[in-house]
Amino acid sequence: MALWQRWQALRNVLHPVKTLGCSLLHNEAEAARQQSEVAAREAGGARQHSGIDVFDRELKRAHRARAAALRRRDDPLLSTVAERLLDRLEDCVAKFPTAVILGGAGDYVAERLPLGRRGVERVIHIDTSPEMIRLAQERRAQRQADDPSKQWPEVHYLVGDEESLPLAPGSVDVVISCLGLHWANDLPGAMAQARLALRPDGLFLAAMYGGETLQELRIACAVAQQEREGGVSPFVSPLAQVRDAGNLLTRADLALPTVDVDSFVMNYPSPLELVSHLRSMGESSALASRRRGPLRRGSALAAAAAYQGMFPAEGGEGIAATYQVMYMTGWSPSKSQPRAAKRGSANITFEEFAAQLESRGEGGDGPAPQSPQQPPGKAA
Repeated sequence: MALWQRWQALRNVLHPVKTLGCSLLHNEAEAARQQSEVAAREAGGARQHSGIDVFDRELKRAHRARAAALRRRDDPLLSTVAERLLDRLEDCVAKFPTAVILGGAGDYVAERLPLGRRGVERVIHIDTSPEMIRLAQERRAQRQADDPSKQWPEVHYLVGDEESLPLAPGSVDVVISCLGLHWANDLPGAMAQARLALRPDGLFLAAMYGGETLQELRIACAVAQQEREGGVSPFVSPLAQVRDAGNLLTRADLALPTVDVDSFVMNYPSPLELVSHLRSMGESSALASRRRGPLRRGSALAAAAAYQGMFPAEGGEGIAATYQVMYMTGWSPSKSQPRAAKRGSANITFEEFAAQLESRGEGGDGPAPQSPQQPPGKAA
């Protein structure tokens, strides 16, 4: 119960958490039941989390504490991703009275969840960093002062970890994670924790950096190290690939999984500005097996030169950096959800079905099917 003890120690600086008609914070018995359910589901050939951590979570917590002091309120990348993520709520008919916001760009998500948007009445904001929690509280107070007439949902703040959510099973309606889950050591387990916290037919909504993110920086650092040091050590953290996203949703036992991708190319005056932006977002590398100490001076200068030479910004001034963002949607299983019919229950053959479609296309009973169109502003 280390997470519970940490929260108790910090409760003097955080708003108290109230009971929202049900127990949101789990006790030891619930935690044990929750963990056993996750283990049972992951059993049967699926690889368990090995216990070897890829990321240093304490270092990442320190990065987020530093980022809270550097955070820009108008960061174009975080603003755009948060808005596009929440746009997916508008595609849902269901309402979500109790919402959970997890880490990452949670402050940007909270700013875009006024009272009543998709039925949201209560928000539980969870972050690993107390400093980020304070920043979210300050921004909420500023929003209320800027526009007293605008109503906002009731918000409760918790210092917690995505890999061990302090939430009772089946207690919330939607879990929203914006650019935070890519730092989880046990990503399938973290997503399974979110699914367990959802009520039946609850929504899991996440945005996560994909494997092509910062590909230019990876290449430039590798080229410079190989030239100056005769070998390569990773300075950019690994990320999940798009092809893995659907499997992650399925492993977490989320139904009706959907994945789509955006790719953003941002321009910076130089690699130094790129590194500064990453720090302000809390996205500095936190590899547990990282080489201690920064990149050597000669290698750093060579990396900057390689970056500017290989990946100039459009127009030739500055550099370009790619951010690939995967949007993942899944639902907590429910009997009300559509399911595939039982095998052998069809009452028409494929040949008959094809003949019907062909006759409709010739103008018999309806218009011919049209090709889908790419929505504006979305990457394929």
